[in-house]
Amino acid sequence: MWGYLSLLPMCLAFWAIAGIWTVFSLAVVNKAVNLTDGFPYISVCGNVPPQSCIFSQVLNVGAASAAWICILRYYQLRDWGVRKWHNQVILWTGLLCALGTSIVGNFQEKNQRSTHLTGAFLAFFVGILYFWLQLFLSWRMKNLPQPGAPWIGPLRLVLCSACFVLEVAMVVLHSWSMRSVSAICEWVVAMLLFILFGLLAVDFSRLDGCTLCLQPDSGSLRPPPDSPTSLHVQL
Repeated sequence: MWGYLSLLPMCLAFWAIAGIWTVFSLAVVNKAVNLTDGFPYISVCGNVPPQSCIFSQVLNVGAASAAWICILRYYQLRDWGVRKWHNQVILWTGLLCALGTSIVGNFQEKNQRSTHLTGAFLAFFVGILYFWLQLFLSWRMKNLPQPGAPWIGPLRLVLCSACFVLEVAMVVLHSWSMRSVSAICEWVVAMLLFILFGLLAVDFSRLDGCTLCLQPDSGSLRPPPDSPTSLHVQL
């Protein structure tokens, strides 16, 4: 039976996919984009109110959820015996992806283009690096647990490969002024990244819960004798 923590990646994938397409629908209905001129980039759909407000909220909630997922994954990999520096590199790439997602949502392209593009780079390119590092880790450490069906690993490899190829195509096509095709690549990449995050539900299926442990610094003042030295909260 899957634990409740496995719902977090699935909820993130559903929230992000539904939210992004809601923004697209509003942009079309409000005539913020014209499909006869070509397929729009995701950011173009979220440039003006009211869809820009929903766009920011969707990505902020998604970024917070992604950061929490990355932290849970860090501690799971730690318990599986992954080396600290390997694990920290994976964690920081995931957190940078979450940060980039929040930047994309809060700094619209037409207002802060350079900041927006920086966030997009972190969300897309560092985001896919997060999953490639985990694939490499599972290949390198043969004794690493592999929850789920045997086809989960190959599926992740296919999704990561497709995502990387489409990201390169997105950049190249944009430079060739083939904006509509480039935009389609961007939408597919976004959906693939959301699915990859959602697949972490398989890895979290073996988690029954997590515990928050607060401990005072060894150099800090000692607490009163009747106060606890640590606080354990079951989440």
